[in-house]
Amino acid sequence: MHDAIVIGAGPAGITASLYLARSACSVLLFEQMTPGGQILMTDILENYPGHPKGIKGYELSDLFLAHLDGLAVERVSGTVESVSGAAGNFVARSDGNDYAGKTMLVCTGARHRNLGLENETKLVGRGVSYCALCDGNFFRGQTVAVVGGGNSALEEALYLSKIADKVYLIHRRDSFRGAKTYLERLEKASDKVSILHDTVISSLHGETALTGLTLKNVHSGKERHLSVDGLFVYVGFTPMTDCLPENLVRDSHGFITTDTEMRTNIPGIFAAGDIRSKLCRQVITASGDGATAAQAAFVFLEQLHV
Repeated sequence: MHDAIVIGAGPAGITASLYLARSACSVLLFEQMTPGGQILMTDILENYPGHPKGIKGYELSDLFLAHLDGLAVERVSGTVESVSGAAGNFVARSDGNDYAGKTMLVCTGARHRNLGLENETKLVGRGVSYCALCDGNFFRGQTVAVVGGGNSALEEALYLSKIADKVYLIHRRDSFRGAKTYLERLEKASDKVSILHDTVISSLHGETALTGLTLKNVHSGKERHLSVDGLFVYVGFTPMTDCLPENLVRDSHGFITTDTEMRTNIPGIFAAGDIRSKLCRQVITASGDGATAAQAAFVFLEQLHV
């Protein structure tokens, strides 16, 4: 029986584990992939305090993990398939094994949402990607497209402009919601980056590999073909909540609803990071969520012992 089970070893989960362990709580930390979460899918973070010149995603991830060295955090590599039980006796099932915890901290994050187009799944790894840092080098000197309007899309378009011969940035609206600083850099890279406003992708072309896109103007409905070798999709996120109890309250998009102390509607279950229903999803906000959730869980554990 652990004091806390933390599901997910991204910024929120690592920070929560750190704070709980320093409060003398026994912690079990689950991660189904390489620890670090979406930090590992980011080339460089330029807005993380303390690193005014920026820091590589993998470097920040390594620093986060190093902070757990010597602490009483048991780390398990595996996928949590279900969460059951109640406060004081939760059970997380993974790979046929049951792990018990008095509290549960959900830091599972979110995955990139796909476009929902025919052939999209078939062409993943054959021209369609959701991670420029992971796959961008395969398209060195070629023509690629990025679809999306937030910071992720703008950041990756800039990153790809250093690798690809030509980058098309496709957005369904006439303005971007991403940071102004990224837009200014994209404008300066107009020789490499072409921005297509008021445009959506209506179909993907290619059998064994992506060869092009059909683009549609959202106002006129006019369609045209665009030949590309690669497509990078950044159109939002889908929360990773499959393993969680059905009665855990979520918002209309499936993200977990919490109060300001990261408490969910189920006593003893806390949520932190990108899995939460909130406005800003950044490394620093995930870390703050993790610290708050850990403190709230510690207070909850103290009350259980009364």
